[in-house]
Amino acid sequence: MVGPVFIFISLFIVIFGIAYLYFSTRNKERLALIEKGAEASIFVKGQKEKAAPVWKILILNLALLLMGIGGGIVLGGILQNNLAGNSNYAMPGTIFLLAGTGLLIGFFITKRLDQED
Repeated sequence: MVGPVFIFISLFIVIFGIAYLYFSTRNKERLALIEKGAEASIFVKGQKEKAAPVWKILILNLALLLMGIGGGIVLGGILQNNLAGNSNYAMPGTIFLLAGTGLLIGFFITKRLDQED
């Protein structure tokens, strides 16, 4: 019982420590830049005005991933039924292959959306 509790507490301490170091370092860097007279606009992350919204890109990639998984299941079922011998690799192989293909297609479509702007 002590082992899982110790691991949970240790994980929490590590995450808190990393977050604390990140934010304290960022704050010190910003204060140093302000003291030197830098503009505040450098702290704002630059976004293209006509860039595609993040939610559209996420939905596009999620849809293509799920379509790839569905196609992989269908193709894997067909291969399992038609392959002779040990065909245990057909289902996971086609699922991963078509899911990766869907994500690759999503990457190229997203890249094309960014280039149009």
